[in-house]
Amino acid sequence: MHASEVYGAGETVWSFEFFPPKTNKGAESLFRTIAELEPLRPDFVSVTYGAGGSTRDLTHDLVVRIKTTTSLDPIPHLTCVLHSEAEVREILERYAEAGVGNIMALGGDPPREHADYDRSRDSFQHAADLVRFIRRFNEGGHHPKKTGFGVGVAGFPEGHPATPNRLLEMDHLKAKVDAGADYIVTQLFFDDRDFEDFRERCVLAGIEVPIVAGVMPITTASGMRRMAELALGARFPAALQRAVARCPDDAAVERVGTHWATEQCRGLLDQGVSGIHLYTLNRADAALEIYKNLGLG
Repeated sequence: MHASEVYGAGETVWSFEFFPPKTNKGAESLFRTIAELEPLRPDFVSVTYGAGGSTRDLTHDLVVRIKTTTSLDPIPHLTCVLHSEAEVREILERYAEAGVGNIMALGGDPPREHADYDRSRDSFQHAADLVRFIRRFNEGGHHPKKTGFGVGVAGFPEGHPATPNRLLEMDHLKAKVDAGADYIVTQLFFDDRDFEDFRERCVLAGIEVPIVAGVMPITTASGMRRMAELALGARFPAALQRAVARCPDDAAVERVGTHWATEQCRGLLDQGVSGIHLYTLNRADAALEIYKNLGLG
């Protein structure tokens, strides 16, 4: 279903994120996770993407498998990095043929093996360019559904690490919306006040599309450190750090992290959030516990 229809229904939209495993064993483990989460009936599940061939075929295969073998509605990620217009058009045609209804359009980072890659050679310099291209693809009648692809983009409540100017950062986000984005999904954050401030700044910038809160439960102490490395600029509140420091093992960390994420979701629901996007790391436990704690079906 087109994202604009789902987010326009007036209820909180729930979605989960998976990443494509690189081995058959990992794939089967993920589908056990999916089997556990499927009864929760999320509105969407998104699948991350690596540019330059690192996981792009894996992403496509996982999206198609979810689409054809489960009741879930997958949204593939698509990035600007290391892509020509012809390559992106081919990817969109394959997803349209598979009946995929939405795309998450992202700027993306070069794969580690291309860390020194010259981005000036890419056909799409910014996510707004990719959004605009998907819109043109829709208008060309290439998608079998009249509505074409719905398009999501990323937002950064705590600031984009590559754009320290917070005013310019909002200009860039507005450009993606003006290019045709239907909704925004935020990077992870651990303090709901950051999200509420971000949502208010979006209003000031004239951004009117639904804003979806990205929540990632902490499950291990080492995982929290990896989050700090990957999500540059992420702020870990002192209360959360103290709680994790008190934990004798990772089982306790997971309980603390799941409780913290539950309270985040509870606060977001009270704020009337458009949607909550859970970063699952291909595990079911935390999402199942959060749903249970919130009394959700």
